[in-house]
Amino acid sequence: MSLDMSIEAVLKRASLVLSEAGSDSPALDAAVLLCHVLDKPRSYLLTWPEKCLTETESSAFDALMTRRVAGEPVAYIMGEREFWSLPLNVAPSTLIPRPDTERLVELALERAQRLDGEILDLGTGTGAIALALASELPHRAVTGVDYQQEAVALAQGNAAKLHINNAKFCQGSWFEPIEGGHTFAIIVSNPPYIDENDPHLVQGDVRFEPSTALIAQENGLADIKTITAQAPEYLLEGGWLLFEHGFEQGAAVRGILLENGFSDVVTEQDYAGNDRVTLGKWHS
Repeated sequence: MSLDMSIEAVLKRASLVLSEAGSDSPALDAAVLLCHVLDKPRSYLLTWPEKCLTETESSAFDALMTRRVAGEPVAYIMGEREFWSLPLNVAPSTLIPRPDTERLVELALERAQRLDGEILDLGTGTGAIALALASELPHRAVTGVDYQQEAVALAQGNAAKLHINNAKFCQGSWFEPIEGGHTFAIIVSNPPYIDENDPHLVQGDVRFEPSTALIAQENGLADIKTITAQAPEYLLEGGWLLFEHGFEQGAAVRGILLENGFSDVVTEQDYAGNDRVTLGKWHS
């Protein structure tokens, strides 16, 4: 990249390169990476389009572009992703929080208004869901569980960074670290739900994300079945269990909840109109 290229020219060229590389949002990707290099807000790019990059800035931007062209997700390159207006640190050991998952948070908050009690997030990853709920319900205790110790450490770091004191995180497989007799008003989970033969696993950002957080046996339903079978032991009377799942899994997940004795079972859509969250109420 020539050193006399202005911000405007750099962004135009980078957008073209990223578009040819298959990025779904080339202009946005280029702008985000350049803001990171310049340590400036997006408004700076619009205000100073004629400003030229220094040699150091140009080299740093080229390095980030090389990673993005290779397909590495912007969130991993930046080390951060916003979720529910919370800037979360992310790492390759966890899934990248996605906007669709905010629908799960919304539905959990609606149910939390109707029933007092603690909240449990299984497979917490970065802590995105747990921290979003804890930030909205500062007087409620929220617990996040993840099998990967790296994820637990990341979630704990995000809680500290955001000064959210009513969320704690522990390591274990699903309910394993939860003491017997400890019950919750709300249990949420965005578990692995992709079938191991799904062609999307070799496309886009998911190529770089941990397969253990994506893939489940039994057509992607194995972990949902495990959690649903064990959840009644940890739910208050009238408590809710909510899952995020694949857009073609609504009927199957409703069936799993109904088979395990849950009532008021319903599937809700995400912002694109796809089945995304299924929930049910527990009555003993």
